[in-house]
Amino acid sequence: MSDLFGDPVAFLSDLILKLPALLVAVTVHELAHALVADRLGDPTPRRLGRITLNPLPHIDPLGALAFVLAGFGWAKPVPVNAQNLRHPIRDMACVAAAGPLSNFAAAFVALVAVRLLGRVGGAFPFVAEPLGGVLFWVYVFNLALGIFNLIPLPPLDGGHFLPYLFPRASWGFIHQLEQVGPFLLILLVLSGATRYVVQPVFNLISGFYLSIVRLLV
Repeated sequence: MSDLFGDPVAFLSDLILKLPALLVAVTVHELAHALVADRLGDPTPRRLGRITLNPLPHIDPLGALAFVLAGFGWAKPVPVNAQNLRHPIRDMACVAAAGPLSNFAAAFVALVAVRLLGRVGGAFPFVAEPLGGVLFWVYVFNLALGIFNLIPLPPLDGGHFLPYLFPRASWGFIHQLEQVGPFLLILLVLSGATRYVVQPVFNLISGFYLSIVRLLV
């Protein structure tokens, strides 16, 4: 908000680069959930029109507004009916893993694209500069979103791993955690505590990706 009122031109210029990147990250993430759920036997995402590259069905209006105003937001979760899955506990873990894994893959592709654009972009700088900016944020948002969603706290994807990783005797506690998870998550985000988890992992994976891309391109 301070950027919006302090320097609205810079804020809007930055937003023009970030919004397309955010739409890519959100669409990749939610589409991956929908595809894996559909593949494992649940037709719910397909019936609700979530198997699409169109970002509109995946966007939560309030979450998008929060991103514009506060710098963070959320998407519309893909509904999955575990009763339709052949192996509900294991398959729900697979559905949950699909989102972050797709973000990690998209981040790597974006980083390769940034590297390639840096080599050929001098021939058309007016196109290369904004495109490079969008690709940079595609990389950042996908990598950050993938890491953030692996935090083992419902309603994040990491929370959906818990029933698969822990014995049945602990499921009562997991159910209780699901009730308070959203409130804990909001508290962690607003307090800035999540950055102490996301940032070190982001730096570690980013360094690994950069070393691979330098070898490949």
